[in-house]
Amino acid sequence: MMKKIQSAERFMGRLTHGADLLDEITALCREKNIRLGRLEAIGAVQRARLAYYDQKTREYQFFTLDQPLEIAKLSGNISIKDGQPMVHAHVTLADGAGNAYGGHLAQGTVIFACELIIEGYDGAIFERKYDEETGLPLWSTDM
Repeated sequence: MMKKIQSAERFMGRLTHGADLLDEITALCREKNIRLGRLEAIGAVQRARLAYYDQKTREYQFFTLDQPLEIAKLSGNISIKDGQPMVHAHVTLADGAGNAYGGHLAQGTVIFACELIIEGYDGAIFERKYDEETGLPLWSTDM
């Protein structure tokens, strides 16, 4: 089911060198009271921790890339889980040889430099609830 939303505000800025990428974005959402939105970023990380969701086991498989990498693309959304803003982002990273790595952004990804854009929306709240079919906290279908 689709829901019409209204654009509210755009935030653009640079994130903190050496900070955890996911934690920094989540803290910004709390600080700016962004409860629904989309995000994108470019930049570089000192190291990355990503995840892949195994559909058979219904568990995230985490892996670490302990090397400097470019953020070729980071995109995601912001919604509510357990009453708090939750950032759900996927990232594609590239090394010096042009090899690409991708997955679900996880805590443990350390920023070298990052420029972020967040677009917040008014008029709706998308709440994440456990989805029996996938085993994931997805947007509720009773929106």
